[in-house]
Amino acid sequence: MADEGDVLTNLDTQTTGNGADNRPSAGFLAQYIKDLSVENPNAPASFQWTDAPKIDLQFNIGAEPVNDEVSEVELKVNATAMCEAGQLYVIELVYAGLVGIRNLPDDQAHMFLYAEAPRILFPFARRVVADATRDLGFQPLMIDPIDFNGLYMQRLQQKQQEEAAGGAQTGSTPGSDA
Repeated sequence: MADEGDVLTNLDTQTTGNGADNRPSAGFLAQYIKDLSVENPNAPASFQWTDAPKIDLQFNIGAEPVNDEVSEVELKVNATAMCEAGQLYVIELVYAGLVGIRNLPDDQAHMFLYAEAPRILFPFARRVVADATRDLGFQPLMIDPIDFNGLYMQRLQQKQQEEAAGGAQTGSTPGSDA
């Protein structure tokens, strides 16, 4: 059998002469429920209602720096179920994660925080919402998967178009003679 060596000592670790690690890296340090509010305001009457509920589902993503290399990413989910007779339930969840980013260009770091990190957090937030609705006494709310990368790219294009339209309007000075 050939000597394969020690995996840990044979890794290519792109370090500089001073031992600093220059490899780009990004990953989760922790994830957690930051805030959870679950309400069943019309119980027990709501269990007698027979019409199908209308679900209003809202998402929001936020990121705040904790220090130079760590940011907190928040995936906010608000789910409200309504029937003709009234409100069945309200769930407000802020599921967060601490993300460490090192040696990544700003545009890639931004994309990681607002597209990749929410994609990683989503299945856990989805489970919390499903468990909460089940614990309220209703069928679990199974949220369909979300294309966070597609939404990020769409929002980026929208922002670029708004900036281009704003630049075109301010590029000419009204009343000036050319």
